[in-house]
Amino acid sequence: MFEFLAEYGLFLLKVVTILAATITIISFAAASKKGAKQEGLEVKNLNKKHKELSDGLQKAILAKDEWKAKLKNDKVKLKINSKRKKARSKVYVIDFIGDLKASAVPSLREEVNAILDVAKKSDQVVVRLDNSGGVVHEHGLAASQLVRIRNKNINLVVMVDKVAASGGYLMAAVANKIYAAPFAILGSIGVIAQLPNFNRLLDSHGVDFEQVTAGQYKRNVTMFGKNTDEDRAKLKDQLEEVHELFKTSVSEYRPTMNLSKVATGEHWYGRKALELGLADEIKTSDELLIEMSKKYDIFSVKYKFKQPLKQRIMGGMDSLFARFEDIRWRRKFESELPR
Repeated sequence: MFEFLAEYGLFLLKVVTILAATITIISFAAASKKGAKQEGLEVKNLNKKHKELSDGLQKAILAKDEWKAKLKNDKVKLKINSKRKKARSKVYVIDFIGDLKASAVPSLREEVNAILDVAKKSDQVVVRLDNSGGVVHEHGLAASQLVRIRNKNINLVVMVDKVAASGGYLMAAVANKIYAAPFAILGSIGVIAQLPNFNRLLDSHGVDFEQVTAGQYKRNVTMFGKNTDEDRAKLKDQLEEVHELFKTSVSEYRPTMNLSKVATGEHWYGRKALELGLADEIKTSDELLIEMSKKYDIFSVKYKFKQPLKQRIMGGMDSLFARFEDIRWRRKFESELPR
């Protein structure tokens, strides 16, 4: 009897393993198919999207006669507006979600290229920015792409709902106007470099580390060699140099801001950031775009690159793991709720 149960349990385990493998493969295939879209520019009319949402809600809550009256009124307004030949100015919306390497820069470049080809001086560009900073030269390039918009005398607005810190604020500072949500994080105008040093660990195991350089400062602080005070001082000088470049860039576009107060590496939340001049107004991106939709035609502009199969599969794995993690945290949260 025991042997039968053991064999049956092993059979069930094999079935579960096969099912899990099948589900995983299907998930990867779905993610791969989803990511296999053609490379190119994707443009969405946000006025239309907002109206569809509004109409959907009104259709659900209005009486049948009221809904018919609204549709009739909308047709009259559309006919009147169509007779007015003067076109409204445009607002082009770019979404930039940052990471350490500012990997969205290639898409940003193409989006800016497309907008500058068609935008007029009466138009505006709005960047919904979510970026906590990272590598200096990558974020410097991202900020330079936004500078191109200002150089064409097109009004540039940056909206920060969550965070624009360090390299993210380097980008935000370029804007003519910065809007921040009440609890958005802004600032962190500073530079940091950190790395572990394994020299003592290697010594304790009798491992020698050899490094040959040409040029006095080709390499200063190292992970495996012994770092000297001179090495650390040189790295500090390099960081100070980058910090000065950071401050110069910010002061160029926000000359009234007191840099001695904000260029300390600290960050602040919405209202305090407003007091310090890091932001110009407290408002969420949704609120601002809805206000703009009354005067402007608003278009979301996004450039998508075709990802290689390997990246699509890895993206599918990340999505799957994130889903499992979300389920785990939800169960943990629910288990802690009072019964």
